[in-house]
Amino acid sequence: MRLTIVYDNNSTESLKRGHGFSCLLEAKNKILIDTGWDGHLLLFNMEKLGIKVEDIDSIVLSHSHWDHIGGLPTLLNLNKNLEVFGLKSFSDNLKGEIKSRAELIEISSTTKIADGIYSTGELGKEIKEQSIAVESEKGIVIITGCSHPGLSLILEKSLRFGDTYGIVGGLHGFSQYSLLEGIQVIVPCHCSQNKKEIRERYPKNYEEGFSGKVIEI
Repeated sequence: MRLTIVYDNNSTESLKRGHGFSCLLEAKNKILIDTGWDGHLLLFNMEKLGIKVEDIDSIVLSHSHWDHIGGLPTLLNLNKNLEVFGLKSFSDNLKGEIKSRAELIEISSTTKIADGIYSTGELGKEIKEQSIAVESEKGIVIITGCSHPGLSLILEKSLRFGDTYGIVGGLHGFSQYSLLEGIQVIVPCHCSQNKKEIRERYPKNYEEGFSGKVIEI
């Protein structure tokens, strides 16, 4: 299993950075999780990373905030065969726009995305969001957008698939640091506000998240 961060607030010198998040999951399928905000920036980074739009099988949108779905129209214009996994709670207008260009699968409860890859389903109250749980030989790897529903709830929902080995993605203002105990790979990205504290508590497990970061498990 291979994860490549394509769009993030931080980047390597050869890539561009922007406020938002996108990550390519490569297992049996190639699944792009979120699309950042700027489609041109996303495409620039994808080209630099050797990722072809036509090779992507599907897109998962964690939630409807602009910095996670802004690049979607650019991708849909270039690949007419994409399927999009969005939330049932998305606005009718947003769902209508997606359906006019791609197949939309509406997620409400726990759903199988592909072999060994699952959505937690819609979580949260004020801001609904889905996270992705991926099976690996070492355990479950969770990919989050912003963790608006709270990491405790995301971890709880992911337990049905197995013990958590790694977590990659936005953690927002998460500060219940004890929840990360036993997680071997911790890669906070994008909106994560307490990176320093997480790094100090889990120096052996912490890895910096940025555009161009590759995680192989």
